[in-house]
Amino acid sequence: MIDLYYWGTVNGHKITMYLEECGVDYRLVPVKLKQGEQFKASFLKISPNNKMPAIIDHKPADGGEPVSIFESGAILLYLAEKTGRGLPTNLRPRKTAIEWLMWQMAGLGPMAGQYNHFKNMAREEIGPAIERYRNETERLLSVLDRHLEGRDHIAGEYSIADMACYPWIKVFITSDLPFGTGKNLGHWCARIAARNSTIRAYAHAETYKRDPAMNDEEHHTMFAQSVENVRRMSEVRASQ
Repeated sequence: MIDLYYWGTVNGHKITMYLEECGVDYRLVPVKLKQGEQFKASFLKISPNNKMPAIIDHKPADGGEPVSIFESGAILLYLAEKTGRGLPTNLRPRKTAIEWLMWQMAGLGPMAGQYNHFKNMAREEIGPAIERYRNETERLLSVLDRHLEGRDHIAGEYSIADMACYPWIKVFITSDLPFGTGKNLGHWCARIAARNSTIRAYAHAETYKRDPAMNDEEHHTMFAQSVENVRRMSEVRASQ
């Protein structure tokens, strides 16, 4: 049994997509981000970076005590190795899946996340930041679009690379980015969206929906994470 510490965000979708696709038994443990639950002492024990998702595997392969894993890419790799599913076994497609998983973690996620923040979440408009992250997000989308030419999936077969990238790209289907110009991305996205496992995974987000509207206190909790603020919030949560 896997405990998934979850909220309906793009990184949360990655893990529910995997668990649903591979038929792994799991239990959702909601982490209400705007209320600061990511700073609870109990959560920080399994996710020291105070971010979700994180998991606890109650039946690890070595038969020992439960294992906790944080960072969505690390979780996907751990689950693929544990179950033998979602990661190709042949050398070349396997290395391709891992390459593009790292690409998403190091490039697409951070750049698209910053674009979304400065475009939609920041309290003031900072034009150069919006332009910088928009341009880099568009460049990254074009990189994957070129890679998908002649391919149904990133590594040939459906893998953790697709599960990692899809939630970050899905958000741009109705955005102001020129998603429609990436015909390969569009077809790839449609194929993944039609999978029953994807439909089931995204159904969770309707229950644990990320509400973009937030008051000043909630905005501060989400985005004013200096060393002092994190320490203060963690101490408050520990005393509750």
